[in-house]
Amino acid sequence: MPGKVADVLRAAGLEPAERAALDQEATVRRGQGYTLRVTAVPAVHRQLLTRCQPLDGGQGVPTVPAQRKARREYENRVSAHAPIGP
Repeated sequence: MPGKVADVLRAAGLEPAERAALDQEATVRRGQGYTLRVTAVPAVHRQLLTRCQPLDGGQGVPTVPAQRKARREYENRVSAHAPIGP
């Protein structure tokens, strides 16, 4: 999970399972930012993706290109490792 996504999620009101997943993270420094290795079941990752949807803009929320890209990268990683079933 990109650090920009994690920063937004920490400020959001999370469910206990989501909070537990973020609390057990492992931070990996990458270039200018950082990445979090979050171990959780696919359903929790999808819930976290739903909560960081405002990063894509809309609803009168200003968009920040770096945050939009971070969310897209996280979504791509989740989709690649845990595709939604039929």
